[in-house]
This record gives sequence, C-alpha cells and structure tokens, in this order.
Amino acid sequence: MGESPAAERVADAQAAFYKPVIDWARRGPLHTNVLGYSIHPVLTHLTLGCWVSASILDVTGGEQAQRSAGLLTGVGVAGGLVAGFAGAADWADLTGAERRVGAIHSLGTDVSMFLMIGSLLARGRGRHGIGMGLGLAGNAAAAGAGFLGGHLAFRQGVARRDATVIELRPDPDSGP
Repeated sequence: MGESPAAERVADAQAAFYKPVIDWARRGPLHTNVLGYSIHPVLTHLTLGCWVSASILDVTGGEQAQRSAGLLTGVGVAGGLVAGFAGAADWADLTGAERRVGAIHSLGTDVSMFLMIGSLLARGRGRHGIGMGLGLAGNAAAAGAGFLGGHLAFRQGVARRDATVIELRPDPDSGP
C-alpha cells in the first residue's frame, strides 16, 4: 500500500480537499512537540472507547440503553473531530510511503466518521436499529483505519516527536 499509485492519488486529493483544515490544524495546539509524541493517537482512544461502548450497549443493553448508546456515539463523534484535526496536522508532515499509508488511514477514518454521524442522526430520529447497524459498520471501518494508524505510529514511528524542553526557572525578582 505504501508504494501504491492509487494511494498517492488519494493523498493528493486529500491534501487539496482538506488544505484549509490542515493549515489551521498545523498552527493549533493539537500539533505540538511538548509531550514528545503526537497527541493524535491518545485522542483516538476517547473516540474509539465511546463508539465501542455504544455498540456494546446496543447489543446487550436493550431498549433502556438506547439513550446512553446515542450519547456515547455523539461524544465519540465530537472526540473524533478533535482527533482528526490533530491527525491532519501530523499527516501534513509525512512524505513517501508514510504519507500514502496515512492517506488510506484517513480515508478509513472519514468513512467511520460518516457512518457514525449517520448512526447519530438515525438514533435522533428514533431509528435505533438503523443507528445500531451504522454504528457497528462505523466500528468496523474504524478498526481497519486504526490498524493502519497503529502501523504508522508504532511500527513506522511517525508519532514520535522531539520533546520541547520547558525550563522552569525562578523569577529573579521574586526574592529567595
């Protein structure tokens, strides 16, 4: 996949389509070196945890769990937007095979996000069966995208950063 011309075309299309978002995200606080690693993988845990929990409630909780499953789906969508901004800023720094794999990862996360937004809308209209089905499909797409993201972060090491050193020095005017 890292050498695929099709993946390169996907990467070019995403760079053009998301350019304003990427430019904004690269200047924002979600693209930082303070921690010594990208914050994107950490933020994805909130999203995935909410979505998987919603699906568990859907499958095991019955009618009384529908409201909670909808709430978790919504919180996951909100968290996914924040994680997406951080990921877009990180992706903009990639080149070569990592950029192409990141583009396919991003495409998978876009699919999962659209499925989850559809799930949220269906749930809001009282169509819980459709919402549950879209949520399960969204989790499947997120799992595939997460596999690629994990490969990038842990195998390829793209999540590592040179930590910014913040020195805390006493104010010389504050006294002893």
